[in-house]
Amino acid sequence: MIRSILVIIIILVIIIVACREKETLVAVVNAERSAASPDWAKSANIYEVNIRQYTPEGTLNAFAPHLPRLRNMGVDILWLMPIFPISEARRKGTLGSYYAVADFTKVNPLFGTIEDFQTLLRQAHDLGMKVVLDWVPNHTGWDHPWITDHPEYYTQNDKGEIIDPIDPKTGEPWGWTDVADLNYDHAEMRKAMIADMIFWLKEIGIDGFRCDVASEVPDAFWQEAIPQLRAARPDVFMLAEAEHPPHRNNELFAMSYGWSFHHLMNEIAQGKKKASDITTWYKKDRSLFTTGYHMNFITNHDENSWNGTEFERMGEAVDAMAVLAFTYDGMPLMYSGQEAAFNRRLKFFEKDEIEWGSFTKQNFYKTLLELKHRNQALWNGADGGEPMRIKAGADDAVFAFYREKNNHKAIILLNLSKQPQSITLNDKNVIGDFTNVFANSTVSITKGMTMEINPWGYVVLSNR
Repeated sequence: MIRSILVIIIILVIIIVACREKETLVAVVNAERSAASPDWAKSANIYEVNIRQYTPEGTLNAFAPHLPRLRNMGVDILWLMPIFPISEARRKGTLGSYYAVADFTKVNPLFGTIEDFQTLLRQAHDLGMKVVLDWVPNHTGWDHPWITDHPEYYTQNDKGEIIDPIDPKTGEPWGWTDVADLNYDHAEMRKAMIADMIFWLKEIGIDGFRCDVASEVPDAFWQEAIPQLRAARPDVFMLAEAEHPPHRNNELFAMSYGWSFHHLMNEIAQGKKKASDITTWYKKDRSLFTTGYHMNFITNHDENSWNGTEFERMGEAVDAMAVLAFTYDGMPLMYSGQEAAFNRRLKFFEKDEIEWGSFTKQNFYKTLLELKHRNQALWNGADGGEPMRIKAGADDAVFAFYREKNNHKAIILLNLSKQPQSITLNDKNVIGDFTNVFANSTVSITKGMTMEINPWGYVVLSNR
């Protein structure tokens, strides 16, 4: 009798612990929105603009006519790669890196004038889009006025010479020889950096910053700077090029890079990982990040130029991975040319124009962006629904999940393999009538229903 009672107690303890673990995981997603996340970002997406390569002219004014097209596609936030003057000293290539900034308060004359930028900003705002600038806080170009006026703002070697950035893990230079490393131990330098950021917020009227190599800048700087940025603009949007939990957990940045998810998608597309590895990644990730959200992407300027186009890395899996990135927990990113299925690595230090063709993928992405806008289940962070895995068979090949929020529901069925897959839907949470978003048809899901999905195929269902 005592043994039976003990067994019952043990079983009850296991059930309670399991429930608490589940509640903890859900609570992370369904918590209050982070103070770092403005209300206008709750259903937003982000689009990276490479001004130099976007048009034959490579100017702000030449890019402006694309704004209505992008808004019609559903773009909410424009992230402009650095628009600042580029240092000529120690320049790489003919035109140099956007990230070798010669002055944080001016516009690259090859792109136009600061008045041109203000006009572009006004046009974007009039269309309902936000604009964030790519900010480079870790270093400057060798022509920046601080080099001569304030050499103490920079990291120096034993000889008192300014140096380029060092990888803290190896103690060796990164190879970024066209830039000089800033010294964040210097209080006046930090004040000057913050003042330049506030200039763009208050005087020019931008909506936020994408912060380059944000994890190489001490957390203490962001703790000092971001409250001042919020004082200048309460709804400032901050994106960290980092996957560093304190940035979000301390409510400094609204969003950080989803690098680990991106790498996992590449590995699944290449047959090195399985669909079931997504669940393992998600559980680990949610134990690290307690607020905010990742930026999900299949390409960006770094991936395109240095690691290959999405077609090189993902092959036939490109569309399936795009669907995953746009519907899973996080904010989706598009990069210039993605809507045209542009398939070439852009030269980073030279003029290398994007070939637009007939925008063959524009409707594909428009469908995904419009779905995200209207279906609250797919909104960002705490405003959206937690992804819940659906057991549909072939778990190593098929990744099926649903998200639900305020009676809004989306069901995503992905064949992440190069073989056809047959799946069976028994989950009571997915039974009902839905719209097949890409087929534009109605689907009634019944218990035990089977579906056939082509290699690297996808089915997106929504009740909205």
